[in-house]
Amino acid sequence: MFAIPEQFSNATKANFEAQIALLTELTNKTFESVEKILDLNINVVKTSLEESTAAAKQLLSAKDPQEFFSLSAAQAQPNAEKAIAYGRHLATIASSAQAEFTKAAEAQLAENSRKVISLVDEVTKNAPAGSESAVAFIKSAIGNANAGYEQLTKTTKQAVDALETNLNTATSQFVQAAEKTTSRSKKAAS
Repeated sequence: MFAIPEQFSNATKANFEAQIALLTELTNKTFESVEKILDLNINVVKTSLEESTAAAKQLLSAKDPQEFFSLSAAQAQPNAEKAIAYGRHLATIASSAQAEFTKAAEAQLAENSRKVISLVDEVTKNAPAGSESAVAFIKSAIGNANAGYEQLTKTTKQAVDALETNLNTATSQFVQAAEKTTSRSKKAAS
Protein backbone atom coordinates (compact mmCIF):
# COMPACT_ATOMS: atom_id res chain seq x y z
CA MET A 1 0.00 0.00 0.00
CA PHE A 2 2.81 2.44 0.85
CA ALA A 3 5.33 1.50 -1.82
CA ILE A 4 6.32 5.09 -2.58
CA PRO A 5 8.68 5.55 0.42
CA GLU A 6 10.28 2.21 -0.38
CA GLN A 7 10.73 3.27 -4.02
CA PHE A 8 12.38 6.52 -2.93
CA SER A 9 14.59 4.63 -0.47
CA ASN A 10 15.71 2.22 -3.20
CA ALA A 11 16.26 5.10 -5.60
CA THR A 12 18.32 6.98 -3.00
CA LYS A 13 20.42 3.89 -2.33
CA ALA A 14 20.96 3.29 -6.05
CA ASN A 15 21.87 6.96 -6.56
CA PHE A 16 24.37 6.84 -3.69
CA GLU A 17 25.96 3.69 -5.11
CA ALA A 18 26.13 5.30 -8.56
CA GLN A 19 27.81 8.40 -7.08
CA ILE A 20 30.39 6.21 -5.31
CA ALA A 21 31.03 4.34 -8.56
CA LEU A 22 31.45 7.61 -10.48
CA LEU A 23 33.77 9.03 -7.83
CA THR A 24 35.85 5.85 -7.90
CA GLU A 25 36.04 5.89 -11.70
CA LEU A 26 37.03 9.58 -11.82
CA THR A 27 39.62 9.04 -9.09
CA ASN A 28 41.14 6.14 -11.03
CA LYS A 29 41.20 8.24 -14.22
CA THR A 30 42.88 11.07 -12.30
CA PHE A 31 45.55 8.76 -10.94
CA GLU A 32 46.15 7.30 -14.41
CA SER A 33 46.62 10.81 -15.84
CA VAL A 34 48.91 11.88 -13.00
CA GLU A 35 50.93 8.70 -13.50
CA LYS A 36 51.31 9.47 -17.22
CA ILE A 37 52.40 13.04 -16.46
CA LEU A 38 54.92 11.82 -13.87
CA ASP A 39 56.31 9.25 -16.31
CA LEU A 40 56.60 11.94 -18.98
CA ASN A 41 58.37 14.32 -16.61
CA ILE A 42 60.77 11.66 -15.33
CA ASN A 43 61.70 10.70 -18.89
CA VAL A 44 62.14 14.36 -19.85
CA VAL A 45 64.39 15.02 -16.85
CA LYS A 46 66.52 11.93 -17.53
CA THR A 47 66.87 12.71 -21.21
CA SER A 48 67.52 16.39 -20.54
CA LEU A 49 70.24 15.60 -18.04
CA GLU A 50 71.96 13.21 -20.42
CA GLU A 51 71.72 15.62 -23.34
CA SER A 52 72.82 18.61 -21.26
CA THR A 53 75.90 16.74 -20.12
CA ALA A 54 76.75 15.76 -23.68
CA ALA A 55 76.12 19.30 -24.93
CA ALA A 56 78.28 20.82 -22.19
CA LYS A 57 81.13 18.45 -23.05
CA GLN A 58 80.74 19.31 -26.72
CA LEU A 59 80.75 23.06 -26.02
CA LEU A 60 83.77 22.77 -23.76
CA SER A 61 85.66 20.98 -26.50
CA ALA A 62 85.17 23.89 -28.93
CA LYS A 63 88.48 25.14 -30.23
CA ASP A 64 87.47 28.74 -30.88
CA PRO A 65 84.53 31.12 -30.26
CA GLN A 66 83.12 30.59 -33.75
CA GLU A 67 82.88 26.83 -33.21
CA PHE A 68 81.36 27.46 -29.76
CA PHE A 69 78.62 29.67 -31.21
CA SER A 70 78.05 27.29 -34.09
CA LEU A 71 77.56 24.40 -31.66
CA SER A 72 75.25 26.53 -29.51
CA ALA A 73 73.11 27.44 -32.51
CA ALA A 74 72.94 23.83 -33.62
CA GLN A 75 71.51 22.84 -30.23
CA ALA A 76 68.79 25.52 -30.18
CA GLN A 77 66.51 23.90 -32.78
CA PRO A 78 66.42 20.40 -31.24
CA ASN A 79 65.76 21.91 -27.81
CA ALA A 80 62.84 23.94 -29.16
CA GLU A 81 61.45 20.88 -30.90
CA LYS A 82 61.72 18.86 -27.69
CA ALA A 83 59.91 21.55 -25.75
CA ILE A 84 57.14 21.55 -28.35
CA ALA A 85 56.90 17.75 -28.30
CA TYR A 86 56.68 17.85 -24.50
CA GLY A 87 53.88 20.42 -24.67
CA ARG A 88 51.99 18.35 -27.21
CA HIS A 89 52.37 15.18 -25.17
CA LEU A 90 51.18 16.99 -22.05
CA ALA A 91 48.20 18.42 -23.96
CA THR A 92 47.35 14.93 -25.25
CA ILE A 93 47.33 13.55 -21.71
CA ALA A 94 45.14 16.41 -20.49
CA SER A 95 42.79 16.10 -23.46
CA SER A 96 42.50 12.35 -22.95
CA ALA A 97 41.75 12.81 -19.25
CA GLN A 98 39.10 15.42 -20.05
CA ALA A 99 37.50 13.10 -22.59
CA GLU A 100 37.44 10.25 -20.05
CA PHE A 101 35.91 12.51 -17.41
CA THR A 102 33.26 13.73 -19.84
CA LYS A 103 32.48 10.19 -20.95
CA ALA A 104 32.09 8.98 -17.35
CA ALA A 105 29.95 11.98 -16.38
CA GLU A 106 27.73 11.60 -19.43
CA ALA A 107 27.22 7.89 -18.73
CA GLN A 108 26.40 8.64 -15.10
CA LEU A 109 23.99 11.42 -16.03
CA ALA A 110 22.23 9.24 -18.58
CA GLU A 111 21.85 6.44 -16.04
CA ASN A 112 20.63 8.79 -13.31
CA SER A 113 18.24 10.43 -15.73
CA ARG A 114 16.86 7.06 -16.75
CA LYS A 115 16.41 6.04 -13.11
CA VAL A 116 14.72 9.31 -12.15
CA ILE A 117 12.32 9.11 -15.09
CA SER A 118 11.59 5.48 -14.21
CA LEU A 119 10.96 6.43 -10.58
CA VAL A 120 8.69 9.32 -11.58
CA ASP A 121 6.77 7.04 -13.94
CA GLU A 122 6.39 4.42 -11.22
CA VAL A 123 5.32 6.93 -8.59
CA THR A 124 2.87 8.64 -10.96
CA LYS A 125 1.10 5.34 -11.53
CA ASN A 126 -0.05 5.55 -7.91
CA ALA A 127 -0.57 9.32 -7.89
CA PRO A 128 -4.00 10.56 -6.90
CA ALA A 129 -6.32 11.97 -9.51
CA GLY A 130 -5.77 15.66 -10.24
CA SER A 131 -1.97 15.54 -9.81
CA GLU A 132 -1.32 15.36 -13.53
CA SER A 133 -0.07 18.96 -13.71
CA ALA A 134 2.42 18.34 -10.89
CA VAL A 135 3.65 15.20 -12.64
CA ALA A 136 3.96 17.08 -15.92
CA PHE A 137 5.90 19.84 -14.14
CA ILE A 138 8.33 17.30 -12.64
CA LYS A 139 8.87 15.60 -16.01
CA SER A 140 9.37 19.00 -17.65
CA ALA A 141 11.93 19.99 -14.99
CA ILE A 142 13.83 16.75 -15.58
CA GLY A 143 13.77 17.33 -19.34
CA ASN A 144 14.99 20.92 -18.91
CA ALA A 145 17.81 19.80 -16.59
CA ASN A 146 18.91 17.20 -19.16
CA ALA A 147 18.79 19.76 -21.97
CA GLY A 148 20.84 22.18 -19.88
CA TYR A 149 23.46 19.55 -19.20
CA GLU A 150 23.63 18.61 -22.88
CA GLN A 151 24.19 22.27 -23.76
CA LEU A 152 26.90 22.55 -21.09
CA THR A 153 28.57 19.43 -22.48
CA LYS A 154 28.50 20.84 -26.03
CA THR A 155 29.91 24.16 -24.84
CA THR A 156 32.67 22.39 -22.90
CA LYS A 157 33.60 20.31 -25.94
CA GLN A 158 33.73 23.47 -28.07
CA ALA A 159 35.97 25.14 -25.49
CA VAL A 160 38.32 22.14 -25.45
CA ASP A 161 38.44 22.12 -29.26
CA ALA A 162 39.22 25.84 -29.27
CA LEU A 163 41.96 25.30 -26.68
CA GLU A 164 43.52 22.53 -28.78
CA THR A 165 43.37 24.72 -31.89
CA ASN A 166 45.00 27.61 -30.04
CA LEU A 167 47.67 25.28 -28.66
CA ASN A 168 48.46 23.97 -32.13
CA THR A 169 48.62 27.52 -33.50
CA ALA A 170 50.91 28.65 -30.69
CA THR A 171 53.10 25.58 -31.22
CA SER A 172 53.41 26.31 -34.94
CA GLN A 173 54.33 29.92 -34.23
CA PHE A 174 56.89 28.81 -31.66
CA VAL A 175 58.44 26.38 -34.14
CA GLN A 176 58.67 29.11 -36.79
CA ALA A 177 60.25 31.52 -34.30
CA ALA A 178 62.74 28.87 -33.16
CA GLU A 179 63.65 28.06 -36.75
CA LYS A 180 64.24 31.74 -37.52
CA THR A 181 66.36 32.16 -34.38
CA THR A 182 68.38 29.06 -35.21
CA SER A 183 68.99 30.15 -38.79
CA ARG A 184 70.03 33.66 -37.62
CA SER A 185 72.38 32.16 -35.03
CA LYS A 186 73.94 29.91 -37.67
CA LYS A 187 74.41 32.87 -40.03
CA ALA A 188 75.96 34.97 -37.25
CA ALA A 189 78.31 32.14 -36.33
CA SER A 190 79.47 31.74 -39.93
